[in-house]
Amino acid sequence: MTLALRYAARSDVGLVRHDNQDSAYAGPNLLVVADGMGGHAGGDIASSLAISALAPLDTPEHGPDQALHDLEETVERARQDLVHASEIDPDLAGMGTTVTALLRSGNTLAMAHLGDSRAYLLRDGTLTQVTVDHTFVQHLVDTGRISPDEAETHPQRNVVMRVLGDFDVDLTPDMSIREARAGDRWLLCSDGLSGFVPVDQITEVLGECESPDEAADLLITLAMTAGSTDNITVVVADLVDDEVAPPPADTTQVVGAAATDVAAPVTREAGPEPAAAEAAPAAPAPHDEDEEEDESGDDVRPRRRPWVGVLVALLVLAGLGFGGWWAYGWTQDQYYLGVADGQVAVYQGIPQDAGPISLSRAVEVTSTSVDDLPAYWIERLDGSIRAESLDEALERADRLAEEAAPTPVPAPSPSSSPSPSPSDGPSARPDSSPSQEPAQAAGEGDA
Repeated sequence: MTLALRYAARSDVGLVRHDNQDSAYAGPNLLVVADGMGGHAGGDIASSLAISALAPLDTPEHGPDQALHDLEETVERARQDLVHASEIDPDLAGMGTTVTALLRSGNTLAMAHLGDSRAYLLRDGTLTQVTVDHTFVQHLVDTGRISPDEAETHPQRNVVMRVLGDFDVDLTPDMSIREARAGDRWLLCSDGLSGFVPVDQITEVLGECESPDEAADLLITLAMTAGSTDNITVVVADLVDDEVAPPPADTTQVVGAAATDVAAPVTREAGPEPAAAEAAPAAPAPHDEDEEEDESGDDVRPRRRPWVGVLVALLVLAGLGFGGWWAYGWTQDQYYLGVADGQVAVYQGIPQDAGPISLSRAVEVTSTSVDDLPAYWIERLDGSIRAESLDEALERADRLAEEAAPTPVPAPSPSSSPSPSPSDGPSARPDSSPSQEPAQAAGEGDA
């Protein structure tokens, strides 16, 4: 069986940033996400240079034993490109980028990882985080100083300890070989997604969306809805049987900063390390269209088409609006159990807010008091008890009502024991007839 990749790459500047420092590449044999850093002057160039160096690997010519070596060697070449670019332009000093890359070779995948971008694998309905974040907070977790839950809200969770940088330090990436199986779905993403969208929602989207394009679009929308303050970049790829589902024409997708001319173009000849000036041109020289002249000396002024920019802006806004509406509609198909006025309630939506807007509302408040529930059930009324329909949610609420109901005390049964002694008889009931006394006395003895 021959495996092939079906993929989609998306990148968005997010809600806060003014420029996109993320870059991503998706092709028939190569998937890459790079999250640049270094401020306005260098992050976008760093991620673009990483993509530029790695893009020539997108060929089927790597043997199983050669793919890992080729990938590691090319990551080092990208680091050298960053070093040289900062030497040319000192304003770029200190720039760096994460790199998470998968290179397909037959039925195996070679992986390189540096930084806090992540790779997830959805296999048989279970989502696994394949990479380990190279962050200060992850180091605290690994050494047992804080718990994984504490790491989620730690103030230094974005402090990255290992990146591809322009400093002359050998920081070897994590290198590994992964098995490729038909039916696997991979997600590569920057922390603009993983830092804001819960893993259970990512799992649900990857499991329910039919195509990588649909999943990538929805993940970007969910990150925006969650109020992501960072650039958001995702690559979603499916491994499929090439014989069952023949691939479309090979096309590559380049998004984010690498899709612009901010650094070296992403299509350059593979082979020996290029000359320094060719390997890492930094930012393009300022261009003054009023000074551009052709060979005859006549001014060459580009034709301005302002309506093109307006049209593109309107299309982008329309796309975001539709994506936001679609994502909100998806949230309203979800249900969970929560608390309203001290009672167990069924909520429609997801237990999150998008800024001042709540994404859920109570649609059914039951008569079950939360105070009557065992402690372990009360702890789960934070949105952990999910349901796919209102009927299913109401059924789970009924089960909680059974947990809250007091255990009934069994009624006393008539006894056939002999008549009690005079001291045990119901002497306090003057209206009791002699025939009633033995039975009543036996009942009191059982109680």
